Amino acid sequence: MCHWRWEGQGVMMQQGLRPVREPREVLRGAHELLEAARALLGDHREARAGVHAALQPLRNGIAREQLSAMPVARLKDVTGGRLRLGAVEQAGIPTVLDVLDSTPYRLQLIPGVGPQTANQLHAAARQLCEAAERSASIRVDAGARDEATTRLLIALHRLVNAGTGLTRARALAEELDERLSPLLADARPLRSWWRRVLATRAQRERARAAVARAAAVLEERAGSRTLLAQASVDLLRPPADGDRAWIDYELRAADYQTLLAELAATDPEHDAVEGFLPTDLAERVRAQPLDDTHRDVSLRGYQAFGARFALAQRRVILGDEMGLGKTVQAIAAMAHLRAEGATHFLVACPASVLVNWVREVEGRSFLPVRPVHGPGRARAWGEWARSGGVAVTTLDSLHTLPPAPGVDVGMFVVDEAHFVKNPETRRSKAVAAWCGNVGRVLFLTGTPMENRVEEFRNLVAHLRPELLPAIRQSDAAVGPRAFRAAVGPVYLRRNQRDVLLELPEVMHVDEWEEFSAADARAYRKAVRDGNFMAMRRAAYADPQRSAKLRRVVELVQEAAENELKIVVFSYFRDVLAAVHQALGREVHGPVTGDVPAARRQEIVDLFTDEPGHAVLLAQVQAGGTGLNLQAASVVILCEPQVKPTLEAQAVARAHRMGQARRVQVHRVLTPEGVDQRLLEILRVKEGLFDAYARRSDLAEATPDAVDVSEPELARMIIAEERERLAT
Repeated sequence: MCHWRWEGQGVMMQQGLRPVREPREVLRGAHELLEAARALLGDHREARAGVHAALQPLRNGIAREQLSAMPVARLKDVTGGRLRLGAVEQAGIPTVLDVLDSTPYRLQLIPGVGPQTANQLHAAARQLCEAAERSASIRVDAGARDEATTRLLIALHRLVNAGTGLTRARALAEELDERLSPLLADARPLRSWWRRVLATRAQRERARAAVARAAAVLEERAGSRTLLAQASVDLLRPPADGDRAWIDYELRAADYQTLLAELAATDPEHDAVEGFLPTDLAERVRAQPLDDTHRDVSLRGYQAFGARFALAQRRVILGDEMGLGKTVQAIAAMAHLRAEGATHFLVACPASVLVNWVREVEGRSFLPVRPVHGPGRARAWGEWARSGGVAVTTLDSLHTLPPAPGVDVGMFVVDEAHFVKNPETRRSKAVAAWCGNVGRVLFLTGTPMENRVEEFRNLVAHLRPELLPAIRQSDAAVGPRAFRAAVGPVYLRRNQRDVLLELPEVMHVDEWEEFSAADARAYRKAVRDGNFMAMRRAAYADPQRSAKLRRVVELVQEAAENELKIVVFSYFRDVLAAVHQALGREVHGPVTGDVPAARRQEIVDLFTDEPGHAVLLAQVQAGGTGLNLQAASVVILCEPQVKPTLEAQAVARAHRMGQARRVQVHRVLTPEGVDQRLLEILRVKEGLFDAYARRSDLAEATPDAVDVSEPELARMIIAEERERLAT
């Protein structure tokens, strides 16, 4: 029982607060909590400062490289064209870097250059260097280690290994600093008897109210000191050595890249992050809150915007390019809704990615997840209906799942939504039925429209049919901005090159190999027979004499010598079988269309976990959907693909957020044959796809130039090759 009473108790009772400890005890506890919060904030600032210090040499190196290629005439741009640079150029100082490395005194020794001009020249060069440093994009490539990058990774390691708990602890520390600092200042008169005597009546009343509020903060944030102390301990651990930092980077490259993008201040332009949405819509999305209580992953700026877009607009298509983390954005949106009270969520996806979805929800959030697939799906569905969480099922099983009575689904997520473009299919009808019963729907697809605006309209019909009159072919014909304005309320797309500034580069190499005599005979026969598919794989018809296959083996051997992981893609199973036999070694896969989803994931896991070099074989149409292959840094395409997007999706499975090394893509081709004809015909299609779909514009000005169906393409190429070969 409480036998004491103090003057502030009446104030507390008036404010609905129950009596707490003696004022001095309250103030002591508040001071200790505030000190712990400020200590953490100080430790965090110090850790960030270490990263910035490590970044400076890298920025300077990039800037100096740029200045070394910049002619000295560029200094006129900085000085408004006032400088006369003829004497400087004649003196053998051709670049801005040469000017920067000189001193004003050395510059004024040049005939015709006075002290004022020398100072202006040097200041202008320094200004260009500073601008280049500010805009420098820092990329970390595990295949190109150097001392400066190692120091950066060591500095980042401290923050990355503090984990997501650091983010929560820092937010808590900032909140406590903001709330307790003014309260403790107001409560000062109650810290001692003489301060109480000297204070005015108003000051004493304000102090009592401040103590009451401080007591409420202590009660509300009980246990906070432990969280703050643990975060400080994590930040103060001894620094890792270089080898440990590099190993950790290769294991968790995405975490490092996310933090680097934040601290290096190389954020992409807002328009790119926001998918070039109309200004008023972008402002509404930015104002949408995003609760992270049930999320266990830090988001990139563009990812947070994508999650907010899904929440603010309620029924949308997220069409980000492959590798940008659409799954994580969907999980972030569901985690926010869980914080608002939603309990049930439903994800429908292709069978090939079901296991990946379950793992991502488990690893990126605190939401319970339940696969609803296979013989036990009815039981799993019932358990989900009773206990809640995220149910993950396949698009082809969705029609078998009846709405659960009394269950309010907080969000319905459809992954690889381009599979439901045809409204007549059973899966599309099942998706439409669920869309009609759920208020919030999120479609995820890297290619929401591949060839026709009408297909995009079919997706929008599931979500916002009232927008269909605004989505017209004429808008697409007018150009990108008109189309963005029409589809902005329902569609968001960002590209890797626009938002992942720190991602290691992807290097494309076309490997041209002349037909061997055996290849040529097989090719001519395929042309005579009018067999397009046989023409595409004729170069592998005789594996013992195949020039293409020999080059594939050489590339794999080169990757093995450099301890690199490699993925070999082909459309054809017999080509993959020939590659497997030619390598004569243990390989993983092949991942083909008939390999069950769980087994696909097991194959990829074994490939990823194998130390050093490893080879994975995959059909391009199977490996290009749903699998994360960022362990690979070399990709071989055994032949060009009929659809540019199919090839791009396969490459994006390796070149995605989390990739630690530069990705090399080798496309093995033969001249004067089907490969060359394919590339020539599809070049226009790929260019238009880049110009429109990659910028959220899902249309073509001339559909007939873009939508080349496979049978039409086959007929065209067969006719050309028969004429060329006179068969």
